[in-house]
Amino acid sequence: MAAAQCTRIRLWRWRRSPLRRRSDLVEAWVVLAGWAFALVGGLIAGLYAVGAVERAADEQRERSRQVTAVLMEDTGDRAPARAASDYRVWAKVSWTGPDGATHTDDARVPPKTEAGTEITVWTDGRGQITAEPLTTAETQLHAVSGGILAALCTGGTVLGTAWLLRLWLQHRQLEQWALEWERIDTTNGWKPT
Repeated sequence: MAAAQCTRIRLWRWRRSPLRRRSDLVEAWVVLAGWAFALVGGLIAGLYAVGAVERAADEQRERSRQVTAVLMEDTGDRAPARAASDYRVWAKVSWTGPDGATHTDDARVPPKTEAGTEITVWTDGRGQITAEPLTTAETQLHAVSGGILAALCTGGTVLGTAWLLRLWLQHRQLEQWALEWERIDTTNGWKPT
């Protein structure tokens, strides 16, 4: 006995057919628009994020300057400043700013360093200690990661919205079918009791 074959009709929502409803066509447009907006919106958001990260890194490099500071206290056996990968400890340092004023602040320095040792620190435009600016490779990594994340979030949001709209359309379709079945049953007297 031969198995029944079912021919799959591609893009049936786009073809004229007496079985195609207007809601089928609207659903097809929603899916197409969702994918198009997700791709274009994701691309635009990703490129914008890349540009924003690169601009922020450039601004950080412009504001930051490297100065030589003097360690004001022995670091001894202090605990590391942060995670296990950062071996440095917090200690008070002093330096002279571009305006000639003496500044004092806490900075991360190598452990077991004696007072009076010269340490290199980075300062911002206001003369406060800041993190070392990102290198070109770090900037590229942050820009690519941020761009991909922004593109995925934007595309996912658009596709999620299209999916919810499609669910709402399918719910309306089922309600319409239920009304039509009830109308058909009622006119022929087939309404169950």
